[in-house]
Amino acid sequence: MSKRQPLLMVMLSLLLWVTTAVHAQEDGSNGDNPKYSYFSLEPEITTNYVTEGRRLGFIKVKVELMVDDPNLVSKLEYHSPLIRDVIIETLNQQTATQIKSLSGRETIRKACLEKVNELLLAETNRRMLTDLLFTKYLYQ
Repeated sequence: MSKRQPLLMVMLSLLLWVTTAVHAQEDGSNGDNPKYSYFSLEPEITTNYVTEGRRLGFIKVKVELMVDDPNLVSKLEYHSPLIRDVIIETLNQQTATQIKSLSGRETIRKACLEKVNELLLAETNRRMLTDLLFTKYLYQ
């Protein structure tokens, strides 16, 4: 029986280690991964953009704001009218070529991120956004 005891101890230790690792992963208590939170600007933003001629161009976007601290979501909600205004103003200044191209879309997204962070810095003395995402992007 003494030969089995070390093997039994190793197996119990391994089982305990695996159980602890699984619970840590489920709880999110693993310190390696930062916790991100998202705030959705509701309703979706619909506005026009610069076109040539008499035809109007419209764009509809759904915007998600990503922060690295869940406590910042309430501040984003409070400042959401200003955030919407900055995004609408940025979209209104774009040309049809920029709106319709993939590289232009990414440039617009980065410009919106930068302008919203500048606004939040002026209002709260902190650059809150980690990222700004367009989860819906339709143009006509």
